[in-house]
Amino acid sequence: MKFNNQKNTLFVDLNGELDHHNAQKIREKIDSHINENGYKNISLNLQGLNFMDSSGIGLIMGRYKLVNELGGTVFLTNVNPRVAKILDMSGIHKLVDVYDSEEEVLQHL
Repeated sequence: MKFNNQKNTLFVDLNGELDHHNAQKIREKIDSHINENGYKNISLNLQGLNFMDSSGIGLIMGRYKLVNELGGTVFLTNVNPRVAKILDMSGIHKLVDVYDSEEEVLQHL
């Protein structure tokens, strides 16, 4: 997992699996960055994910709730087809904007 920031937005590159084994640790790291630096938005790059279960959906929704209360939003980028199928089934795209790249997120901001 890598972190970067631009335009008051925390960019997070996620890799490997996002499941019940590691979702809490990832959530804590992301929340720590938000609380320490006051980021308004989060962009999650899902290109490196090869698996995500309902814990991953919960992580995204929890971060959505957190930044929404701060007046911000969550963006998802580089969603691979396997993860896209899970996101589509969850209906999360109705709440979270999905972009092809981080550059598109920066243009949106």
